[in-house]
Amino acid sequence: MCLQKNVFIADILIVDDKLENIRFLADFLSKHNYQVRKAINGQAALMAVQVLPPDLILLDINMPEMGGYEVCEFLKHDPKNKSIPIIFLSAGNDITDKIRAFQVGGIDYITKPFHLEEVLVRVQTQLKLQHLQKELEARNDKLENTLLALQNAQSELVQKEKLLNASRIAAGISHEINNPLSFILCNLNPASEYSEKLISLIQLYQKAFPDPNPEIKNFIEEIELEFLTPDFTKVMNSIRTGAERIRAVVHALHIFSRLDKSGIQPFNVHESIDSVLMTLRYQLELKNGLVSVEIFKNYEDLPEFMGYTNLFNQVLTNLVLNAIDALHLKVNSDTDSSFKPIIWIHTHITQKNKAIISIKDNGIGITEEDKDRLFEPFFTTKLVAKGVGLGLFTSHQIITEIHKGSLMYQAVPEGGSEFMIEIPITAVFG
Repeated sequence: MCLQKNVFIADILIVDDKLENIRFLADFLSKHNYQVRKAINGQAALMAVQVLPPDLILLDINMPEMGGYEVCEFLKHDPKNKSIPIIFLSAGNDITDKIRAFQVGGIDYITKPFHLEEVLVRVQTQLKLQHLQKELEARNDKLENTLLALQNAQSELVQKEKLLNASRIAAGISHEINNPLSFILCNLNPASEYSEKLISLIQLYQKAFPDPNPEIKNFIEEIELEFLTPDFTKVMNSIRTGAERIRAVVHALHIFSRLDKSGIQPFNVHESIDSVLMTLRYQLELKNGLVSVEIFKNYEDLPEFMGYTNLFNQVLTNLVLNAIDALHLKVNSDTDSSFKPIIWIHTHITQKNKAIISIKDNGIGITEEDKDRLFEPFFTTKLVAKGVGLGLFTSHQIITEIHKGSLMYQAVPEGGSEFMIEIPITAVFG
């Protein structure tokens, strides 16, 4: 679009081998403050687009040498021009012509002879949609950049300010987001109910008055009521999904914000493991209970530890849940009906007086390119609804910063993953 006195003027390219048609449309559109360019054949149109891509193309279908369909297909295969909206012009009203027009990438179809007001409305609609699309893409880019900046800032903050300051910030974010989020979630149900009632009311009116006056009929067509009604329900569901996603992030931030140094006490690692397995026992049933995850435990004698029981249990929970998720993916993708999902838990003491807790599975495993990023904040290999990328990061902080140990990952040669917690028995907490 051209900028003139802070007003955007749309640039429209008219392509038609009939000069009278071009003049007819050009004069009309120019009077409505559009900048109009003209091309009398397909090759001229492609050259005009190459020099300066227009905001919209009005394209005649039947032209010698290179018809409108070919011009459209050529443009749609060019990444630089494929987003230009194309409205086909044709003297034919055959349904097959219209289908072909949309198949090659057209967004609208106008039948000759033209009704100028119809042309204007269709042009205005497509330009508005294009503007909204560009605005949406710009906002998405901005959101992606903002998210990337937030991730980098979060990582740097954790590294610079260490655990205490990071946990305070996470607690503040969790609190600030949770209040408006609760408001949104509380109002979603009544909003959905109200919308359903309003839609039902409209449907009742349509039954009672099947032949509305021209003004109402035109408005129904303008807003595309038949499309709007089901799509509005989808929009509400999308809002609900997004809100639930935010709630998952807030919950993860809340867990991270509890990484304080209160509650130090002696605890038995084996009792903690057994407690976590008991809590997660229902999640060990996969495929609606058709497949069960087997647990093999190999405990060696370990002394009691002085540490933060709740936080340590959170680490165990995260690691076992990750193993279950990996097994779930393997079960759903593996065609071998004889596959048995297994989690092995092994504890022992090394010669360097360190306790090792190993949690291994024969699940889907982790790719080579992902393993170096496992402990980064907000990095996750799970589906969007399954994880927010704070579980392993938080676990790593709990073990390394608070319990003075290490959390390591290694691939299992026969398939699967193994996470190992290493804690010095003589570590001093506090």
